[in-house]
Amino acid sequence: MFHTEAYEGSREQNYESVIRQLEALLEGEMDRIANLSNASALLNQFLDEINWVGFYLYRDGELVLGPFQGLPACVRIPLNRGVCGKAARDRSIVRVANVHDFPGHITCDAASLSEIVIPLINDGELIGVLDIDSPKLERFDEVDELYLSRFAARLCELL
Repeated sequence: MFHTEAYEGSREQNYESVIRQLEALLEGEMDRIANLSNASALLNQFLDEINWVGFYLYRDGELVLGPFQGLPACVRIPLNRGVCGKAARDRSIVRVANVHDFPGHITCDAASLSEIVIPLINDGELIGVLDIDSPKLERFDEVDELYLSRFAARLCELL
């Protein structure tokens, strides 16, 4: 779901447009932090019904807060805790309809009710995760999962 003033096509077309915008934003830029900052700002601008979007970077066996849009967040997440830890540990997308039903969920923003986390993997190496929270239950579906995974894959290629 996208902010309607910015997009008028199908959800799939809107996601494809955001991926093209990502490519344009990152073209020629080699700084990872700058690129992750712009990627989080891009998603924050165009996804509706979200209250946090950003990255945790894999360092020394844990996830460390990276560029994000939203309220202040947890700085370090061990791989054995939370939705982000599970996604990183299992190297698989984790989509949670209700975070209160997820064992070990880490609450950074009490308003968050649903979450999707996409691992960032490049050349078989875990870079980190893309984490998106929503104040709406069941905010993320199969379309979000598919296109956010494509967004993340393209981002990894460009980092």
